[in-house]
Amino acid sequence: MTTAPVRCPWALATDDYVAYHDTEWGRPVHGDDALFERLSLEAFQSGLSWLTILRRRPGFRAAFADFRIAAVAEFTEADAERLLGDPGIIRNRAKIAATLANARALATWSPGELDELIWSHAPDPAGRPAPRTLDDVPAVTDESTALAKTLKKRGLRFVGPTTAYALMQACGLVDDHLADCVARGGGR
Repeated sequence: MTTAPVRCPWALATDDYVAYHDTEWGRPVHGDDALFERLSLEAFQSGLSWLTILRRRPGFRAAFADFRIAAVAEFTEADAERLLGDPGIIRNRAKIAATLANARALATWSPGELDELIWSHAPDPAGRPAPRTLDDVPAVTDESTALAKTLKKRGLRFVGPTTAYALMQACGLVDDHLADCVARGGGR
């Protein structure tokens, strides 16, 4: 008799979560546009279920030019109004404005600078024991607080310490898969 692989409990709620958990969450993400997408989606998630964002991800990608920084930086006020009427995304004026402002700020950075900045805040994995339960997984860390402060200082919006930590988890800067999870470390 074979047993089902052990996964982080949050991933078991829906097939969408299982797929996201098994193929994406906690795996290293590099590239300015890819990190801009994750940063933007984490900001849109603030106050909402991640499942809501995950299921609307194709709509977000279509609405925000696949999160190409250079393209989104060129969005106009008419584009912002279009986004406010787009049922394929979360139509929150502050989050849309922050995404556009962030793209404009990032468009002035050197290629690879966002990637380098974010990854410079990755903690030493040797100093972090594998979480055994969800209660062992923090919502904020010193590193996420520092990352949020640095991003804000560099002109980015909607990037508090909790959002920064969620980004760190999603993009593989930290491995918060539980100790017995099939996707932890070498299981990836």
